[in-house]
Amino acid sequence: MKIRTRDFFSKQQKEEIRQAVQSAESGTSGEIVVVAVDESDPYRDAELIGALFFAAGVSLALSIILHHDAIWFFIPLTAILLLPFIFLFRLLPHMKLAFLSNRRIEQAVKGRAGYAFFQRGVYKTEEHTGILIFLSLLERKVWILGDEGIHGKTKDEFWRSLVRELIDGIKSNRAPEALCSVIEKCGKELTLHFPGRAGDKNELCDDVTCD
Repeated sequence: MKIRTRDFFSKQQKEEIRQAVQSAESGTSGEIVVVAVDESDPYRDAELIGALFFAAGVSLALSIILHHDAIWFFIPLTAILLLPFIFLFRLLPHMKLAFLSNRRIEQAVKGRAGYAFFQRGVYKTEEHTGILIFLSLLERKVWILGDEGIHGKTKDEFWRSLVRELIDGIKSNRAPEALCSVIEKCGKELTLHFPGRAGDKNELCDDVTCD
């Protein structure tokens, strides 16, 4: 069945993540935003290719079993089976991944993360110190984006290590714990370069956003 973000984190886990964000931001003027989505793209191309592959395979098997070697049996049967298999792929979207290249998936996740970066206003912080932690559940992919203020002060390996930690946590069914750990490390990095000041205000929502 499809993994839904609304079911991925329990109410208690969402509260723990919110508290982790608040704690991480307490010593810095920076902001941390957490967004999780069911999937980064509906992947209609993979859905159609996969459904056609299975529909044609079943039609071919039935043609052989029933001794119908005419193409006028194979083609209409394939067309009839296409819609049920499309429905199956929508019900079980993990099946789409077998018909997608790594590059296609990476581009989809990167694009969806970029959209979330602007949609959630991460770029709007006063000192451009916002950090987006983006999770795409279907692909089990993570994208962490730091605005120009913090990105320019931090090595790329730092971001890569956080991504690896969070992906490992998702794969080992420890996503909430890994996420809180990554949030804490983002907070420490922000505090190092952008310590809190008197009058700092919370510019962005601390709750994990599940789309």
